[in-house]
Amino acid sequence: MSITWIMVANASQAKLFANHGPNKGLQLVKELAHPESREKSGNLVSDRIGNFAGSGSYAQATDPKHHEAERFAQEIAHELEHGRTSNAYERLILVASAPFLGLVNNRLSQQVQQKVSESINKDYTHLAMKELTGHLANVVFL
Repeated sequence: MSITWIMVANASQAKLFANHGPNKGLQLVKELAHPESREKSGNLVSDRIGNFAGSGSYAQATDPKHHEAERFAQEIAHELEHGRTSNAYERLILVASAPFLGLVNNRLSQQVQQKVSESINKDYTHLAMKELTGHLANVVFL
């Protein structure tokens, strides 16, 4: 039996589903949350921006919200790698908002990338299970 994992994510939450074959539907495997990605940038920075001996103000190298999204993308990549090494799935479908999908893809190992059969540039994290299955019907037999 071929198991397909479907990761539905955005920068602050992710849901991992499994499909165990045609007409078997989706089963929720795990939910991940990263509420820091929803924080205002000012709340994510602990120190004030300082000056360097009259050389002007120091600008932060990375936007704090982007940094938090990168951290969450790494957490998702780790979860997908763990599933791969434990043979929990044979096929992977990634569904994520456009910029976040790129962050996740950049952190996937080559072995996980080889299991990705579809990447969908949509944020379906807010959808109910019935709506989600309708949107995924053209990529997996649910």
